[in-house]
Amino acid sequence: FFESMKPYIAIISLGLLWACNSGDKKVGEKVGAEPVKSEHSDAFNSSFERILNSYYLLKDGLFASDTVKVNRSTLALISAADSLNLNELKKSDSNNIIIPTALSYTGTISSEGKGLLGENDIEAKRKEFQMISGALFDLIRTVRYDGQKIYLLNCPMAFNNQGADWLSSTPDIQNPYFGAKMPTCGNLKDSIVLK
Repeated sequence: FFESMKPYIAIISLGLLWACNSGDKKVGEKVGAEPVKSEHSDAFNSSFERILNSYYLLKDGLFASDTVKVNRSTLALISAADSLNLNELKKSDSNNIIIPTALSYTGTISSEGKGLLGENDIEAKRKEFQMISGALFDLIRTVRYDGQKIYLLNCPMAFNNQGADWLSSTPDIQNPYFGAKMPTCGNLKDSIVLK
């Protein structure tokens, strides 16, 4: 009996040896690799994440065609854009270009957000969202936000086939321009990783 079990014991032993040596490493993780540190301060990243989180909630509200959620998250987005901690960028903005440019984009996000709140029709709100998405994308690239990976998605059929972009924390398609009508219409256009 023992002789017939040798191959199984060898396989089990190898399995246990592999399991013991695997530790808590994640797939693809390099041994001894240090986590990538952001170029920005925690204060800046925290204030920027408030913008992103509010934006993502707005996107989700449009996907669900939920105007209450859309309006609530837009108010939070306006507040976050108006209070973005740009003073934290003074060290890296020696030519005084980044902060004024970023202020123009946060101003656009805020004013388009107010325009969105003034619209009663969900389709009109989606048009304002398109403008917000463009300004946020430009803001991310201007300040070189590096706190997380951001995906740029595109719906080629939005607004009578003119197309429109939106940002997401995942590459999953949840189309905010059509919602339930065409929830998965769209494609991954780009990803922003400034690490």
